[in-house]
Amino acid sequence: MNKVILLGRLTRDPELRYTTNNTAVCNFTLAVNRRFAKAGEERQADFIPIVVWDKLAEFCGKYFLKGRQVAIVGRIQTRTWDDNEGKRHYVTEVVAEEAYFADSKPEDVSRKADGFNLDYNDQVLPSEDNDSDDGFYQDDDDDELPF
Repeated sequence: MNKVILLGRLTRDPELRYTTNNTAVCNFTLAVNRRFAKAGEERQADFIPIVVWDKLAEFCGKYFLKGRQVAIVGRIQTRTWDDNEGKRHYVTEVVAEEAYFADSKPEDVSRKADGFNLDYNDQVLPSEDNDSDDGFYQDDDDDELPF
């Protein structure tokens, strides 16, 4: 199984291009904080290259901006190629299959949703700063089990 779920911030505005057969492809880098930091050190981040194709690429290129927090669901892909000098290059990237806004609605939404469903809902995502709310609750009624 090859499934990746990432939550991070865009390090720059996405780059939207089109292939020779007019297929949209969008590239950006996602800064994803590591879960733990060593005592006395700053939290580290990994910078993960993301590739998005077709309609989702157009959506990301149009509405994602540098600094925005987004969630990406996709798969890891590795590939190699030889450049003009015969040197072999290797790359590992995430091919996005789903992309979501993961921060609050911006104050000034100047870009309109042309054919896209912009879902700026008020959902609450797990926060790394909130150690007490891990999505579970204490149920003191142990007399009845749900199964």
